[in-house]
Amino acid sequence: MHIDSLTPQLHASNHHPVLGLVLMGGGARTAYQAGALQAIGQLLQNQRAGAAPTFPFQVLAGTSAGALNATFLASKAMDGLNGLDELAQFWGKLRSEAVYHLPQTPMAKFSRWATALGLVQSVRQSAAVMDSLALVNTLHSAIALDRIDTALQSGVLQALAVTASSYSSGAHWTFCQTRDGQPIPWSRPGRRAEQQPITIEHLMASSAIPFIFPSTPLWVDGGMEFFGDGSMRQLSPLSSAVHLGADRILAIGVGQPQRASLGTPMQSSGRPSLGTIAGHAMASVFHDTLDADVAQISRVNQSLNMLPESVRAELPFRSVKVWALQPSASLDALAQEHVQSLPKPIVRVLEGLGALRGSGAALASYLLFEPGFIQALMALGQADVQARADELLGFLSPQPGHPVR
Repeated sequence: MHIDSLTPQLHASNHHPVLGLVLMGGGARTAYQAGALQAIGQLLQNQRAGAAPTFPFQVLAGTSAGALNATFLASKAMDGLNGLDELAQFWGKLRSEAVYHLPQTPMAKFSRWATALGLVQSVRQSAAVMDSLALVNTLHSAIALDRIDTALQSGVLQALAVTASSYSSGAHWTFCQTRDGQPIPWSRPGRRAEQQPITIEHLMASSAIPFIFPSTPLWVDGGMEFFGDGSMRQLSPLSSAVHLGADRILAIGVGQPQRASLGTPMQSSGRPSLGTIAGHAMASVFHDTLDADVAQISRVNQSLNMLPESVRAELPFRSVKVWALQPSASLDALAQEHVQSLPKPIVRVLEGLGALRGSGAALASYLLFEPGFIQALMALGQADVQARADELLGFLSPQPGHPVR
């Protein structure tokens, strides 16, 4: 885990530990993060009885829908712990029609074939099944971008990072908005970073699920490239927070490497439905590399701890502590319970794909921006935080009794 010149520069003006928050992607599944963060805010509020409810994270980094959550929080950082509760309120009001819709055809509401025709036309025109213009309007209404710079300049935040994947070059880009605004000297094979004020276009690019949502053009290196979901080819999700100066990182994912089986393997004909294949492909796009990255950082920490202090001081490495949270229950199974709450045209499409039952419900879980599923995800996030409350508070407050900054 190499630490380049950006890290010492950021640390020079801040002698306090820097706490980072990394939010992974996963479409509607990232409502889990909102519930978990709301519960964390309540824990910190109770711990700080009588103290000012300051915002706990100095570095925010997100990918895909996790980038939407991170940027929303950055815009609310001046509100202190209330910002964590406001994120949960935002998700509580969200609906699928505020995120996407199917292409409109005159007979779509009556015929599955008319709906399919609209999908074919949309794919030909924009290389995407859904129209995500509604999400642009939703984000503009929910996120006050100017407040991000206010939080940075006031010192409440140190940096915000949003990651997207370029279809044009194949590179994985992390766009950083930092307090000092200096160029980002960070370049790795297949991974780049650039200082840019985060905009709604960056969020649309980072959350453009392949095949589902259209790509988004962004300017990088003096030219325009088209970007899609940042979860694609993301090998080191914690690296941006590390490079931006975080000493401790709270990482919240929504992936499940050990996915629960939702049916007997090789049922009936033994062939998976198109929905099952699409769900498996989507899980591959959002393949959660968080555990692998945590393990890598742990190995670096162990190696550093074995060295004498005099030697560690001369190395371009430092110890970074990570606390990771993942769902404790199957989100695919949860989606299967709520899939019928989707708008009828979406249900017809998913039914045609075989994505309303068994493992096919995995595909629906990324698109289920509906109250029942969202509330269930948030409740799961809250329960998972409560189950590990003491451990989590110990991580957020490294010195017992010392308030978190």
